[in-house]
Amino acid sequence: MDNHPLSAILIRIADALDRLAPPPPPRSTLAEADAFVWHADGDRLEVVPSVNRVDIELLQGIDRVRDILLDNTRRFAQGLPANNVLLWGARGMGKSSLVKAAHATVNREKPGSLVLIEIHREDIPSLPRLLTLLRASDRLCLLFCDDLSFDQQDTSYKSLKAVLDGGIEGRPANVVLYATSNRRHLLPRDMIENERATAINPGEAVEEKVSLSDRFGLWLGFHACDQETYLAMVRGYAEKHGLVLPPDQLKAEAAEWAITRGARSGRVAWQYIQDLAGRLGKPL
Repeated sequence: MDNHPLSAILIRIADALDRLAPPPPPRSTLAEADAFVWHADGDRLEVVPSVNRVDIELLQGIDRVRDILLDNTRRFAQGLPANNVLLWGARGMGKSSLVKAAHATVNREKPGSLVLIEIHREDIPSLPRLLTLLRASDRLCLLFCDDLSFDQQDTSYKSLKAVLDGGIEGRPANVVLYATSNRRHLLPRDMIENERATAINPGEAVEEKVSLSDRFGLWLGFHACDQETYLAMVRGYAEKHGLVLPPDQLKAEAAEWAITRGARSGRVAWQYIQDLAGRLGKPL
């Protein structure tokens, strides 16, 4: 067969395909940076050279939860016991911004102490493989999942429960999970009510559903802000970025912006600031 003309042709074709195929992406190590994104496709960590975040001083109206999260993060960075944290509540009130800002603050106080690793919601089933990788590292890892929630027919929450505190191995000592969600129990109310209505033992069914959120030792609630807090956010952003406008005009414009969007939040304040900066011809 080796001397057959067809064999030589197939060998040349295989060699040509090898040359055309892109090289496999390089595998990053945790020593390379302080922030990564986990890609379940290929089981690889991608370095994030610059994290999209705001200074913790600009996060207004969440002083209590900010201090609790910072305290928990600092203890973890010191090698002391720390809890998994669920940040839940109103949209746009700084849940994910606070996680990233807390990581930056602690690493500024103690450079290189924490690695921030983001895992996307759809990659939760690959979490056991990621934890196996992190378990072998000596770096402290803050695992971050933004907008974590589960819908009908979604059973991946069961694997998350086992990874957080269950199973034989349990959560690695060098890892904590910070997750944000609009839902306190991560599951929609109709999903829980449906379980209660159809189960033989309604109480047991509900317990099984809500026990996921119990795996988080800290629950930090974020609630819609009032007008004064919203305006304080706007003023803080404006001062930070050197956007000069008469105080009365800034207040009136920011209030009108919130009314047109039907909400007051840190996200709405930032969207107004982006509009203002564009009108003033100033980069952010």
